[in-house]
Amino acid sequence: MGDRKRKHSLSLIWNAINYLIKIGCQWRMLPCNFPKWQLVYHYYSKWSDLEYFDLLFSKLREPVRSKKGQNAEPTLGIMDSQSVRWGNNRSLKSFDGNKKIKSIKRHVVVDKNGFLLAVMVTVASIHDSKVVLLLMRTLKYFLCPVKVILADGGYRGEIIEQVKSKFCYIIQVVMRSDDKKLVFKPTHKRWAVERTFAWFDNDRRLCRNYELLIDSAENMVKLAAIKHLLNKI
Repeated sequence: MGDRKRKHSLSLIWNAINYLIKIGCQWRMLPCNFPKWQLVYHYYSKWSDLEYFDLLFSKLREPVRSKKGQNAEPTLGIMDSQSVRWGNNRSLKSFDGNKKIKSIKRHVVVDKNGFLLAVMVTVASIHDSKVVLLLMRTLKYFLCPVKVILADGGYRGEIIEQVKSKFCYIIQVVMRSDDKKLVFKPTHKRWAVERTFAWFDNDRRLCRNYELLIDSAENMVKLAAIKHLLNKI
């Protein structure tokens, strides 16, 4: 007996997920011109469990870099974190003592273009240096041939030697120059990760944290990165 004929195309399912990322609506509020939200969520959950999102943003990054005349695989990474305000009373959150807000933190590693290499979401009360080893493990899992990772002053200390001994990544701390206090001057190379955070804020699903689970929050970041890379091809 043959397989059941597909009623909705996968491209329509994918467009529904992209719509949710861009508009920021709830799953139940997807427009009626898309398939039922239960079906869209089924495919989202299925593709997430199969790690298709991880594969997609890795594979899409290569042709975009090649189109720019760069090597397909990056050797330089840039690491930073972004505190995101909570947008749901039930969503995961804690108090960020530095930013003075209730939020989560997105810890990311990007290449010099700002394209995502790895992401990890935690509660905001955890300091950046406490997440480095787990973030490096995620980066190593993707088999990314990064050799040097630029970071800000929050990653100083013995964690640099631990990362070098366990993962063979060299973390270089790049501090901001305060020579010109009245004039904004982006930090050399490290500014690319700040642009990535600005790209995330263009999608209403990411400008606040509406997710109840950490895995879901990470998936939304990956989907936003995939959507951005598709626009670059």
